[in-house]
Amino acid sequence: MKEKLGTKNIIICLLGGIFVGFLNGFFGGGGGMIVVPLLTLLLGLPEREAHATAILTILPISLSSAIVYMIKGSIDYFDFSFVTLGFVVGGVVGALLLKKSNNIFLKILFSLIMIGAGIKIIL
Repeated sequence: MKEKLGTKNIIICLLGGIFVGFLNGFFGGGGGMIVVPLLTLLLGLPEREAHATAILTILPISLSSAIVYMIKGSIDYFDFSFVTLGFVVGGVVGALLLKKSNNIFLKILFSLIMIGAGIKIIL
């Protein structure tokens, strides 16, 4: 069992969580790009554990944002059904592969995806 977080890390986690929640609510996603570096760089978690933890933290963030979007009538339920099916299949495959991936590979892959996303946003 891990030791308890110190006060500094608790504050980092809370502030990071507020920022990630804002990003997810505002953009409809993207919290993982903040959660993974927060967990690896600031809290020292191994890459695999950081990715798995990020996935779990995104669930309640996404649910709370989705409830707001549902109340406001901003969801196309027809598209939602197909996208959700793809997400579930992809999520299972990704989780199984994460378990078999080493930390160096995950760092490189995550970095390349983030760089590619940044370039796409700029262009």
